[in-house]
Amino acid sequence: MPEKFLSEKHKELHNELHREHYLTCEKYYIFELLTVAGGMMGLYTYSLRGQVFCNAQTGNIVKMTAAIGYGNFAEAMYYFIPFTAYVLGTIISEILPEKVSHTLFIRWETALVGTEILVLFLIGFIPFSWPDQVVQVMINFLCAMQFNTFRQAEGIPMATLFVTNHVRQIGISIARIIKHHDQEAEARAKMLKHVKLILAFMFGGIIVTALSSYLKEHTIWLAIIPLSACFCVMLQSDLVYERTMLDFKAGGH
Repeated sequence: MPEKFLSEKHKELHNELHREHYLTCEKYYIFELLTVAGGMMGLYTYSLRGQVFCNAQTGNIVKMTAAIGYGNFAEAMYYFIPFTAYVLGTIISEILPEKVSHTLFIRWETALVGTEILVLFLIGFIPFSWPDQVVQVMINFLCAMQFNTFRQAEGIPMATLFVTNHVRQIGISIARIIKHHDQEAEARAKMLKHVKLILAFMFGGIIVTALSSYLKEHTIWLAIIPLSACFCVMLQSDLVYERTMLDFKAGGH
């Protein structure tokens, strides 16, 4: 229900919630788990499914641009496919949230993670003999929705699918420590959160890379483990602890 239709008491509760607490889908440990899964999905598509970056599109745009520059337009179209899937995933994640929460009585964030688990499970059955683009499009679509949905961890803008911004924030925090000694404790705490997400991403990628020669196309099932942990915690919150808060938007939206 749009905020303008909420009762004044409901609005006060909403403000109180975000002043002192955060929704489960905004908790930092949820972002850690999602980042582990993000690293796994990224290394899976790059290592086993055609060397395409599913997490973000800068790498694909760079490769597409280079192909155009060399006059290799067929190769350029190869990298245009995941780009298109990413755009579509973003569009869908902007349209569906309110409809999902009103229809399924769970938050969009929870429904999305459940969908990711199902799709990744199905991807694990797709043999390497199939065109890589099939898997690329599916995972790019999921990554776009995850990136656009999970935006802030406990009030701090964070991404769960790539680390560029985390690297930038580490640099900013170090500069703040050097320039403003009175802000050192806060800057260190914030920097540590970004460092931990980079390590979470690397951990997921390392696990997938190390086990890919044994698990083959089934390697993507490893990403289901952290996603399942997220889904169980978030579903319980939707059905029990936060069942009256389904219309509350997570930070960044």
